[in-house]
Amino acid sequence: MAYEQDFSKHIHDGQTVQKVRSIWASIPEQLAKENKKFIYAQLQKGARSKDYEIALQWLKDSGLVHSVPRVKKPHLPLSAYQDNAFKLYGLDVGLLAAQSNLDASVLLEGSRIFTEFKGALTEQYVLQQLIATQENPVFYWATEKGTAEVDFVVQCKQAVIPIEVKAEENLKAKSLKVYVEQFQPAQAIRFSMADYREQDWMVNVPLYGI
Repeated sequence: MAYEQDFSKHIHDGQTVQKVRSIWASIPEQLAKENKKFIYAQLQKGARSKDYEIALQWLKDSGLVHSVPRVKKPHLPLSAYQDNAFKLYGLDVGLLAAQSNLDASVLLEGSRIFTEFKGALTEQYVLQQLIATQENPVFYWATEKGTAEVDFVVQCKQAVIPIEVKAEENLKAKSLKVYVEQFQPAQAIRFSMADYREQDWMVNVPLYGI
């Protein structure tokens, strides 16, 4: 891809170029996992964060990736409760689809084997809108053992709002319910393909309405 070829024009250290390319190329694979936490070992066996620190920072500074840190507790301010875990998304949903070599017909017509990655593309789309429409950084929440995970949490004035993302009309939101029962937020949102509806503990908003 043209993006990958351009890395060497802007980075003059060959080793860093290779590491930037490795991170960049791994984004679709990392997001295809059920647990989307970024894993350095998927880049290279035994790799650690310090090995790729400069390369990752270069991608962030260039605006080519969006890093979403994990928070241990959804308390104010969110930045005070983040840890070292994070999810890494691409620049935009179109570029992520291109990186994945997805044919346009798969996106338009669907496929029985196009399920898990559809969720990754949908999260990418929602993240872009969140970044574009509010000033505060975006985080996500997960339990220590990874038994529950809420796709995004955002700080809005005096509240922390949990956001679940669904690529279909599937309205099951087990992790969001765990979060709501534990932290009792003033508002919880699920974006999905279903119509707008208000429930006792959550509001469902159509994806186009974000």
